[in-house]
Amino acid sequence: MKSYSIDLRERVAAARQQGGRTIGEVAAQFSVSDSFVRKLRRQRTSGSVAALPQRSGPAPFLHTAAQAQLVTCLHQEPDATLAELCTWLAAIGGPVVSQTTLWRAVQALDLQRKKRAFMLPSATPPA
Repeated sequence: MKSYSIDLRERVAAARQQGGRTIGEVAAQFSVSDSFVRKLRRQRTSGSVAALPQRSGPAPFLHTAAQAQLVTCLHQEPDATLAELCTWLAAIGGPVVSQTTLWRAVQALDLQRKKRAFMLPSATPPA
């Protein structure tokens, strides 16, 4: 979601500081939520009404060197299981990770993990 402009933030903060008006009245005047007006109290402590930087979530557990090693292993052994990849990564000195973490790393790298590209139909008819 895009943050409100600095101009709007300053006008809302100025209207709130004038006093005599409730948070709801100021929010209705500028078509913003009540919680937005309450959050502008940060101006009193920091002196700025600018938006806080957007948080991006937790950092990936595998560093870039381990990701590069994972890619080379998957190119050499495309049919390796996640358990085998976890063991291999720990053996080369990489971090010890769970299969779920490794799967997320494979998905983030947008790699395909197919055991076989093509399988011939069974020669025996079903009974």
